[in-house]
Amino acid sequence: MIVPARDEERNIRGCVESLLAQDYPNMEVIVVDDASTDATPRILDEIASEPAAQGRLSIVRIDALPNGWAGKPHALHTGVQHADGDWLLFTDADTRHTPTALRAAVERAEADGADLFTIATNQELSDFWSQTLLPIAFMGVSMQYPLRKVNDPRSSVAIANGQYLLIRRWLYDRVGGYASPRLRATLVDDRDLAYEAKRAHGRLEMVESRGLGTTRMYHTLREQWAGWGKNAYIGSKGGALVFPALIVGLPLVSTAPFALTLLGLLLRRPGLTLAGAAPVAAILAYRSYLNAGLGLPQRAIWTHPLGAAVFTAILARSYWRGLRGQSVPWRGRSYSI
Repeated sequence: MIVPARDEERNIRGCVESLLAQDYPNMEVIVVDDASTDATPRILDEIASEPAAQGRLSIVRIDALPNGWAGKPHALHTGVQHADGDWLLFTDADTRHTPTALRAAVERAEADGADLFTIATNQELSDFWSQTLLPIAFMGVSMQYPLRKVNDPRSSVAIANGQYLLIRRWLYDRVGGYASPRLRATLVDDRDLAYEAKRAHGRLEMVESRGLGTTRMYHTLREQWAGWGKNAYIGSKGGALVFPALIVGLPLVSTAPFALTLLGLLLRRPGLTLAGAAPVAAILAYRSYLNAGLGLPQRAIWTHPLGAAVFTAILARSYWRGLRGQSVPWRGRSYSI
């Protein structure tokens, strides 16, 4: 199990301790401290001194990022160099694992003949902006990467969830791992590894086994803005020609009907009200279904137009940066997109 960690003092203890508590035999936890400048190194040293970590936890330190690499692919590549075993599990520091997670995932992957097995973890959405924006992001990802196509060997559509990505070592080595020229500088490391694995005829399986782990991706609107903005453009399937349709289509479908209904009510125009009310009803029905799957309170459906409006701004900014070749700041580093 390999955890890349850069300035993760908020998350690292909970993640590593949940990995050490796995009931899977013959496992190793490798944490790659990627030149952290906060308390992450100290916390890792404290965990390493605890009895539960003896013989199971290795800490690898990185002092600097080599040219031509993005931070996370380099950290994962470094971790793999210290790993043994037939399976590699890549996971993020903001993820907590239930004690049976690894055993259940490996058993399911082997039973299904999967070579890359990835799950959608539970998302901890305890703050307003997570409840508002993550459903919009989830909606976009599921539309562009339908699960049935991801799991279809005949389809080239591929994606994985870096919060829980289990891959056979032989397949990782076959595609060249993150040292591959296609992967070493990627900012969408999970999707691109999944694509390379499928391209190499590996069996890809993604499931919604949300009971195996929980992730808290972001805590504030600022973090949401930076995190989603980093991947929005480069993570889209459409590219520069199709992406503008997303920027126009999202508010047209998800915000305009609410505005039209409200305008009709204010102007006392029944026809205008009804024109907006029908799509609003459809949106709310879908969001009710989506909220139930994400464990969100049903009152959060009313944040849909706001979430769509904010996410449209995130998409537009990401697109503009991509067109101009601007760099993206992330965890104290800048990357070109």
